[in-house]
Amino acid sequence: MSVAFVKEESAETAAETLLPDRPVSPHPNLVTEAGLEALKRQLEEAREAHQASNAIEDVNERRRQAAGPLRDLRYFTERVRTAQVVPAPAGAEMVAFGSTVTFSREDGRVQTYRIVGEDEADPKAGTISYVSPVARQLSGKRVGDVVSVGGQELELVSISCDAPRR
Repeated sequence: MSVAFVKEESAETAAETLLPDRPVSPHPNLVTEAGLEALKRQLEEAREAHQASNAIEDVNERRRQAAGPLRDLRYFTERVRTAQVVPAPAGAEMVAFGSTVTFSREDGRVQTYRIVGEDEADPKAGTISYVSPVARQLSGKRVGDVVSVGGQELELVSISCDAPRR
């Protein structure tokens, strides 16, 4: 419907209510079981936020408040729909989706990350996306292997099937 036919404060107000969709990755939507549960929780939170915004009486404020949750609803609905749960790795001999890897850098730093889906990734919490440069280089490698990422060498120190302890 055109802005001319609705009671809007301005065209700017109408633009505030039409947020662009969140970008969806072109990569397969691989997730751990915990990642799928997190996506479902986020979808439910978006539903609740959207329902709460629909209770606002002022039409302009309702549209403003509903814009974010509506965008999140579209995003999380798509991510849950396309999620492909990858079972935990069967062993720790080789790096795979779901593995927790520890590697050392040339500068002496030792880092530990679990390789997970894109929506689950949070490097500060010890998880990286399976499409990240580090995860891609380490995938299929064994303890002792050395890979080059961004001009730095990383040596794979350990592999486990458990989530990292933080």
